[in-house]
Amino acid sequence: MQLFYTPNIEKTDKQIVFPKDESRHIAKVLRKNPGDSLKVTNGKGSLFTAEIITADPKQCLATIIEVEEEKPKKYRLHLAVAPTKMNDRYEWFLEKATEIGVDEITPIICDHSERKTIKLNRYERVLQSAMKQSLHFSLPIINEAVNFSEFLVNETEAQKFIAHCEENIPRLSLKNEAKPKENICILIGPEGDFSPEEIEQAIEKGWNAVSLGDSRLRTETAAMVACHTIALINQD
Repeated sequence: MQLFYTPNIEKTDKQIVFPKDESRHIAKVLRKNPGDSLKVTNGKGSLFTAEIITADPKQCLATIIEVEEEKPKKYRLHLAVAPTKMNDRYEWFLEKATEIGVDEITPIICDHSERKTIKLNRYERVLQSAMKQSLHFSLPIINEAVNFSEFLVNETEAQKFIAHCEENIPRLSLKNEAKPKENICILIGPEGDFSPEEIEQAIEKGWNAVSLGDSRLRTETAAMVACHTIALINQD
């Protein structure tokens, strides 16, 4: 199945007007014709089956035939991950986390961060592509980058974990501490890890210090391990 993404469709709509990029892909690249069937998501958990009325590279139009809803997840995962020095590594993390099942991502700027700017529009495109490729119907939220201390101020009812490698600050295992079927937020630091002061600051604000295993992991790998760990403990 090939999945298309159009964010402004509602479940009560009768037709879909595709944006220019999707219209061009449908009409010129795939050479779809009137009467052909398409699968479309709005990134909000809905899957639409639609029949093409007009196959125009500038604006395709289709009639909605059927609407299905994605089965709700048992948990919600928010990853707050420091931008990596090499941007392609962060984009790799975004892609793979979307495939596994992340709900929200916030880039956090830390004491040891070497890169403090992000390309939010680029990241959004990576998430959209990964969602379509993995046949998910819910698009993860990607937030603007915030400073570490600013992020800690945000109130959340989720389980809160900070993953770090500082040997002098006690840690427990994420896989043993995370509870299934609950909302979870996990902090992942930059190359060079969180500073001891950041870890202590997080612990003082109620975050639980955890380990992701015995190996010292790159930022993007640590984020993937955390994402996969939460997915595994929530499997039936």
